[in-house]
Amino acid sequence: MNNEALQQWVEHVSITFFGRPFLHRATFNSRLKATGGRYFTGSHNIEISPHQLAAFGREETEKIIKHELCHYHLHILKRGYKHRDADFKTLLARVGGSRYCQTLPERAQRKAQPYRYKLTCGKCGMEYLRKRKLDPSKYACGKCRGKLTLKMLDFKAE
Repeated sequence: MNNEALQQWVEHVSITFFGRPFLHRATFNSRLKATGGRYFTGSHNIEISPHQLAAFGREETEKIIKHELCHYHLHILKRGYKHRDADFKTLLARVGGSRYCQTLPERAQRKAQPYRYKLTCGKCGMEYLRKRKLDPSKYACGKCRGKLTLKMLDFKAE
C-alpha cells in the first residue's frame, strides 16, 4: 500500500465513522516501531506505521487510524484530544478505535531477551542487571555512590 491509498483510506474512515472530512495529509512512516501512529497538532497531519499493517493487517491498522482521527477531530473542534481526556476516551470507544497498538513481533522478541550485562559496585557489591550495554563511568551505585564495573554475562540464545 502506498501513501495515496493510505490517504484515501483515512479520508474514507473519517467520513464513515466521524461524519467529518479529513482535510490534511496521512502518510506512512517506516521509522515508527514502538507506536502505531502519530498525530501532529501543528500541521494536523497523521503518520501511520507500515509495520503494523504488515504484521497485523487492515483491521488493526484501521483501529490505529481511528485512534489518530480521534486526536485530529477533537483537536480541530478545540475539545479534549489528549489520551487522558474524557472526550478522547468517549469518542475512541464510540468509533471502535484501539487505545494501544499491538507490539511488533521483533520488538517482543527483543524484550524477551535475557539480561546480557551485569554492573557491580566495587564498594558495596550491589549488582544491577541490564539488557543493553552502557558506559559504567557515567553512573554510580544507587546504594552507596560507589564506582561500577561492567561485565558481559554468558547466555544461550534459543
